[in-house]
Amino acid sequence: MDEEESLVTIGGNGWGEAFLRAVFTQPQVGLHVLDRDLRVIKVNKVAAGLRGNPAERVVGRPAAEAYALYGIAYDETVLRDVLATGRSATDFLVTGRPTGDAHRRSVFSVSVHRLDDADGHALGLVVTSTDVTDRERARARLGLLHDAHERIGTGLDVERTARELVQVTLPGFADSVVVALTDAVLRGEDPALESADTAPLLRCAAAGRTEAGPPVPDVGPVLLPGIFGDTLPEAATLLPAEAADGRRPQAVLVAPLKAHGQVLGAVAFHRADTAEPYGPDDVVLADAIAARTATCLENALRFTREHVVMYALQGWPLRQHEATQRAVDVAQRHRPGGTGAGSWYDVIPLPGARVALVAGQVENPGLSAVATMSRLRTAVHSLSTLDLDPHELLARLHTTTRRLSGEQGDAPGADEPTASCTIAVYDPAVGRLDVARAGTSLFAVVRPDGSVDDRPVEDGPLLGAEGPPFACATHELPEGSTLCLASAPPPGDEGARPDGIMAALSRPDRDPEAMADDVERLLAPDRVLLLARTRRLSPDELAEWDIPFDFEAVGTARNLVEDRVAVWDLPLDPFAVTLVASELVTNAIRYGEAPITLRLLRDGAGVICEVSDAGQAAPHLRHAKAVDEGGRGLLICASIADDWGVRYIDDRKTVWAEIGTKGPARS
Repeated sequence: MDEEESLVTIGGNGWGEAFLRAVFTQPQVGLHVLDRDLRVIKVNKVAAGLRGNPAERVVGRPAAEAYALYGIAYDETVLRDVLATGRSATDFLVTGRPTGDAHRRSVFSVSVHRLDDADGHALGLVVTSTDVTDRERARARLGLLHDAHERIGTGLDVERTARELVQVTLPGFADSVVVALTDAVLRGEDPALESADTAPLLRCAAAGRTEAGPPVPDVGPVLLPGIFGDTLPEAATLLPAEAADGRRPQAVLVAPLKAHGQVLGAVAFHRADTAEPYGPDDVVLADAIAARTATCLENALRFTREHVVMYALQGWPLRQHEATQRAVDVAQRHRPGGTGAGSWYDVIPLPGARVALVAGQVENPGLSAVATMSRLRTAVHSLSTLDLDPHELLARLHTTTRRLSGEQGDAPGADEPTASCTIAVYDPAVGRLDVARAGTSLFAVVRPDGSVDDRPVEDGPLLGAEGPPFACATHELPEGSTLCLASAPPPGDEGARPDGIMAALSRPDRDPEAMADDVERLLAPDRVLLLARTRRLSPDELAEWDIPFDFEAVGTARNLVEDRVAVWDLPLDPFAVTLVASELVTNAIRYGEAPITLRLLRDGAGVICEVSDAGQAAPHLRHAKAVDEGGRGLLICASIADDWGVRYIDDRKTVWAEIGTKGPARS
């Protein structure tokens, strides 16, 4: 027996009427039967749009006209297609507003099937509808929450995050949205500094509305007390709205933006008077969206604070010391990009009118890189006082970097710091350049004829990494040569094309500032650039004599120094200068080896006295007894001079003393 025969049998036994009665009286699925002209000929009480209304209001009307009375739009094309083809249309959604509840929007899942007679001719249609409003609302809430996770917090800026919250929730969740943040958050400060006993000062950071939405304030005004209530609620809350014109406006849904107990701001959602009011599920959703936004705001605030710290650490004011102008003319460039690249440069004056040029960069950008950069920069300044050769200074800086790596290695997720660094020491007295390099940062020498040497020193291992000794080289430069130092490109940036940089450097007829402008345009932000045009000391600034290896030559040296001080007409006590020179020469003859060279350098209103010999023994101060006949030479020099020291170059040492270079001459 087939299905059709079964139905006939059931009908013959009285089951047919019972079956139809049960179908039309069940309370879950709405039924309406249409004839071939798509007129309603029978409905049950739960049919879409009726909800307790008399069936006479729709029976006999065309389907589209009947249900338009209840805000439900049927697609007549779908109905006619099912009638013509016999192919059912199932589970398509229609929306409407039930009678007596103009604010509530209902969603129905509708299916349409054709009714045929025994010969297979179409009699009409049967339309079933099921209320799926709760299901679709839950799906919409999940979709909105997903959008919030995807679209809020795409940037590390608090105001941008506030605008994204408005864009995500408008118009699907609200007709007007106002996001306010505390003054501390807008200034990039830690909200924990705000007193917990006082209501936070909230300012409008973003707002938006639909055409039907209530008005919203402009960005900037103070909003508390105001639309968020007299005090900010602890969780998402519905606040009753008041209207003076007798209307019944919608309640405002207010949610605080809090992270780890600290108030970052608040958001207010408002729907138009004709929209469906907020319910408990909407309050839960608002809480979840606010929590997501607060997390993004906290991340943005942390980035802002780190950005401020990094900018402050990297944006140090670098002044060109007058002492460096005697050796080089310097042009410096640094365009901070806020990535925490850890780049730095320095121009450090050294004894003997020399100058050290430094450019470096810590790998793995971030706040820790900037902090490491500051510590390495301090170490370079400290080590430079030892008058070490550049490659020896890098070796000690390498040890410092490894020590920092050991300190940070215990921290979870900490990267072991490594750094690139180039150190060049230039002596204007002889035009000598000593350079050493760790890593692959840019270093080039431009000679006065326009030729460019882009590899005056080989690449070396990074500071803090394993590798061979650091590469070093020595050059003798003609006056007017230009040194170019720049930090390495940041990760992911291959850097400017070398031929472009070389072309920008190959015109030495320009001053260093103009050359720096051309090169800077080729470099990425956060890279530092240092250009130095070399000078040579003139005969009016430098005097040098070879001194015989004989104590009788001490008097001759004294006379040479006295005459030169007189020629230079310096406001110094000649006796003090000659005494220092004679003691240094005596010390070299007594403890050093031939040959001996005496050099006098003019330094503004003072002089620098240098005595070089081939001995390697380091001089040191002695505290002679009252009955001792000697041992007071360096003590006398240290008492008279502003500063003194010793340095080693190749197979020679030089003992130097500065007199009158840091203030008025001593009498």
